[in-house]
Amino acid sequence: MESKVEQADFSQRLLIKNILKGGDSLAGQTVKVGGWVKNSRQCFLDVNDGSCLESIQFVVEPSLYPLADLKLTGTSVYAEGKLVMPPKTNTKQRIELKVSRILKVGTVDKDKYPLPKGKHSLEFIRTLPHLRLRTDTMSAVARIRNALAQATHQFFHRHDFLYIHTPIISTSDCEGAGEMFQVTTLFNNAEKLEMELIKNPPPSLADIQAASAIVKDKAAIVSQLEAKACSDEADEEQLSASISDLTLATQNLYKLEERSKLKTGIPLKDGKIDYAKDFFARQSYLTVSGQLHAETCVSALGNVYTFGPTFRAEHSHTSRHLAEFWMVEPEMAFATLEDDMRWAEAYVKFLCQWLLDNCLADMEFMADKYDKGAIDRLRMVVSKDFVRVSYTDAITILKEAPKKHKFKNEVKWGVDLASEHERYLTEVKYESPVIVHDYPKEIKAFYMKVNSDNKTVAAMDVIVPKVGELIGGSQREDCPEALRERMLELGMPLEPYEWYFDLRRYGTVEHSGFGLGFDRMVLFATGLDNIRDVIPFPRYPGRADL
Repeated sequence: MESKVEQADFSQRLLIKNILKGGDSLAGQTVKVGGWVKNSRQCFLDVNDGSCLESIQFVVEPSLYPLADLKLTGTSVYAEGKLVMPPKTNTKQRIELKVSRILKVGTVDKDKYPLPKGKHSLEFIRTLPHLRLRTDTMSAVARIRNALAQATHQFFHRHDFLYIHTPIISTSDCEGAGEMFQVTTLFNNAEKLEMELIKNPPPSLADIQAASAIVKDKAAIVSQLEAKACSDEADEEQLSASISDLTLATQNLYKLEERSKLKTGIPLKDGKIDYAKDFFARQSYLTVSGQLHAETCVSALGNVYTFGPTFRAEHSHTSRHLAEFWMVEPEMAFATLEDDMRWAEAYVKFLCQWLLDNCLADMEFMADKYDKGAIDRLRMVVSKDFVRVSYTDAITILKEAPKKHKFKNEVKWGVDLASEHERYLTEVKYESPVIVHDYPKEIKAFYMKVNSDNKTVAAMDVIVPKVGELIGGSQREDCPEALRERMLELGMPLEPYEWYFDLRRYGTVEHSGFGLGFDRMVLFATGLDNIRDVIPFPRYPGRADL
């Protein structure tokens, strides 16, 4: 029985990955294929459509189409032809397309195209965000990123979590650090007003006085006509018209008076910015986390998760930080810190196994070109139980590290673990992912449950080789009095969080959650060194291209 190529339900174009999957069983079928030229020689074009790493060879006779218009790297070609087996001497191709008709061509200016055939550094292609996905590296990263996103939804769906959408615009600072991007229309409105007043200056005092005199005159006319109405001498039509004139004159005077009050600059009240005049009538920000909003859902729906962009205005230029990044944030009802750690480990293992099962070709490419240990690292995560160590024990271990592992950052109880500390624990001490738990409360967020020692909180971080911290989570404080005391201790305002207290006042439950830095997970999987290379359009201090 003849095999059929798997194709999209609503498209005539067949994906190269499905053609290659079918292999020689598809020979003889006429199909339509579209993609971009990677290499060319004589009448042979290596065409890739982004569906997989491999290309398919188009065989185009010179009489069919001017080859000079097809051969340049980056040219798009949409063609119809028959799938045929290549000559036995061609060991590189599993199947090729003998083109019978060129349907569409997108040409390239060879003198201006910035990504000609050849190897380009990641730093260079980072300057071309609109084109860099055409490179093998970035297309492989995109497919790995896609696979991890699909795996995320699969994992939580299989375990009966509800996928929820939390707001990107928030009035709460989840982390309490204040490193937030403000959302405001005040500056834009001020600029618009300034430009408008330059074009149309505000009315002068003379203009207002003239308009006021007109109102008085028309009011006098109306009064006279109304007086005549008492003696049955009034012309009702004339009175109605005069009232209309007076109304228009009064409205014009009001507009002039209001316009005369307009002032350029940001609106102030008592010497401070008047946010009541802002779009949301209060200060608002791009969210640093969907957690607090997710907690409203966990209190009603049980286990939930959110997966979306988050933002932090941190002036960091390290290889692990972005200003706009993606977070996966599950929240679990009736869950303790122990439950939190189990969920986190299971989720990371699932992601790694998913890549091994569904994205191996792209992972092999990354291992070959960038990090030979990338696949072995995934297998290690899947096969090993994560080591659990308390923060206090971790500090002791770091202090006792051999002298050859001298750390630049100080090791003492009460400091946050630096990247070099995390990598020592995962890559040297244990050679495994590690879950560090029960951190000092001074270095953790206000919403984490304080332990009975009143020194630590029920928090945990999952740290992994190469990347360091991948997940941060905790058991949330469910006692309103304890939460209030903790916030006051940190000098936080209470009023903006009254709704958050309500969650503890009305049917509170033990609950826990965590956040996985999705971009860091892609960084961990691919073995690349810079997080800016695992997101299509990186945002960081000084750069927001496109």
